[in-house]
Amino acid sequence: MRPMAKVDSKNALGTINNGIIPWTKRLVRLLLFVPILASACKSSPVSNNGPRILQAGAPGQASRSLAPQEIRSIVQPTYHQADVDFMQGMIHHHNQALEMSALISDRTASSELDDLGRRITISQEDEIAFMQRWLADRGEANPEEHMDHGSEHMPGMQMPGMLTPEEMSSLRNSNDEMFDRLFLEGMIKHHRGALIMVATLFNTSGAGLEPDIFQFAYHVDSDQYIEIERMISMLEARR
Repeated sequence: MRPMAKVDSKNALGTINNGIIPWTKRLVRLLLFVPILASACKSSPVSNNGPRILQAGAPGQASRSLAPQEIRSIVQPTYHQADVDFMQGMIHHHNQALEMSALISDRTASSELDDLGRRITISQEDEIAFMQRWLADRGEANPEEHMDHGSEHMPGMQMPGMLTPEEMSSLRNSNDEMFDRLFLEGMIKHHRGALIMVATLFNTSGAGLEPDIFQFAYHVDSDQYIEIERMISMLEARR
């Protein structure tokens, strides 16, 4: 059985930065847009059809009234197909993390690793439930309904950081210190994949703007980044 590739703990976080920086800059631009919107759009006197919203024109150009649908699209962004793809893919991604964490109790004597697995299980089960509700509320498909539970992977879906069947087999067939090392290396890889998925979402034009999807993706990024740092420390202590 082929062992999982070793994780370079010194570069495990740094290699993600190139993907994260572009969307954090985009976040700053989005936050700066809010006060700009407030100053650019102002109410004019109420007419028979209700208040009018005027958008200031470019220098030398007149202001114009915004149609109701334009106002809604600016103030409350709607979701994007990339948001749906992200949620469906992340459900599949999280399910493998649950599979990995379920192996811990029978294969390790490390209470620290057991605590980590419990934390991952609780947080990712809650996140899966949220993602399923998000999809259902928008009439989008839940990928678990189309998954063959006899196989490790949903056909056609291989998310960044997912362990291969060979890597999962190596993990299942290991114990004690070997299991601890393979689990930590595999989960670091897995979490790094989630960061890539978040970065891809926020680097996609029009995606990641709906409030629910933005807050959720930002939470995933922050939470898994912290866990990567913790797992790197745990892995280094075992070398």
